[in-house]
Amino acid sequence: MSLHLNTPLLASRPLSLASGQEVWLKLEALQPAGSFKLRGIGLACEHHARQGKRRFISSSGGNAGIAVAYAGRCLGLPVTVVVPESTTERARQLIRQEQAEVIVHGKVWQEANELALSLLGEDDAFIHPFDDPLLWEGHASLVDEVAAAGFTPDAVVLAVGGGGLLSGVCEGLRRNGWEDVPVFAVETAGAASLAAAMAKGERVVLDSIDSVATSLGAKQVSEQAFMLSQRGKVFSHVVSDAEALDACERFLSDHRLLVEPACGAALALAYAPSAELRRYERVLVVVCGGVTATIEQIREWRKAVK
Repeated sequence: MSLHLNTPLLASRPLSLASGQEVWLKLEALQPAGSFKLRGIGLACEHHARQGKRRFISSSGGNAGIAVAYAGRCLGLPVTVVVPESTTERARQLIRQEQAEVIVHGKVWQEANELALSLLGEDDAFIHPFDDPLLWEGHASLVDEVAAAGFTPDAVVLAVGGGGLLSGVCEGLRRNGWEDVPVFAVETAGAASLAAAMAKGERVVLDSIDSVATSLGAKQVSEQAFMLSQRGKVFSHVVSDAEALDACERFLSDHRLLVEPACGAALALAYAPSAELRRYERVLVVVCGGVTATIEQIREWRKAVK
C-alpha cells in the first residue's frame, strides 16, 4: 500500500471564469504530508526500507522534510532533516510533529544539503528533496491518476523549485502517451533558477535566493529538469512574490484551501494566463500544496512586498 493518496481532480469554476479557459485542479495539497512531495519521497523511502536501511536523512526547505518525516514515522524508521535558516518555524514544527529530528544549518538549501550528506552512515539512506529518479517515478503517478479519470489536458501548469515535480510530470506525460502536452513551469522572481538556465542555455547557479517562496529556493535546477526544458515543450514563466501571495489568498477564498507561495506561483499564472497559455483550452493546474505558511504569515509577507 502506497503512502500517498489518490487526490481529487476537479474542475475549477472560479479559475475557469477568471482565465476564460477550462481549468482543472489536481489537489496535491490534500496529501497527508501536505504536498505532492509524498508521492516520490514515499516511494523512495519504501524502496530504501526494503533494502534494509535503518534511518532516513534528508535536506529540505520544508515540504520534502515533512514528507520524509511522515514516511519515516509510517515505516517505523527514524528521520533526520537538515533545513536552512530560511525555513519557517511552522515547517520545522511540522517536521518535529512527525517525530523527526530537525537540524538548522546554513542560509540556503545547498548549505543544509552539504551538512545532511556529511551525516550519512552505512545504514542510512539519503532522501534527496528533488533530484532522484525514484522521486520522478513517484511524482509521475499524479499524471497516471489524471489519465485514469478520463481527462486529457491541453496544457499543464506547475511550480518549479529544484525540478522534481517538473521531472515527474514529464515522466507521467511520457508514459501516458502525452509527450506533446506542453508544461508551463512557473517560478517567482528571486528564485527563478530554471528561467535563468533556459535563458542562458545551460544550468546556472543563482547568486542568492530572494523570494518569500522559500520552497522554490534551489539556487540551481536539477540536470534532469534542465534537460527536459530543452526539448521544446516546457515554457518558463516568472511571477512576482506579490502575484504569488495574491493568488494564495484568492485560492483560499475560491476553494477553501490554503497553499503556500510556491504553489501560489502556479496559481497566479492560472488566474491570469500569459498569451502563450491562452492558446490552450483545457488546462490542468497542479496544486502542489505546501503547509509551511499560515494565512497570517502570507498577509505579513504581502504587506512587505511591492
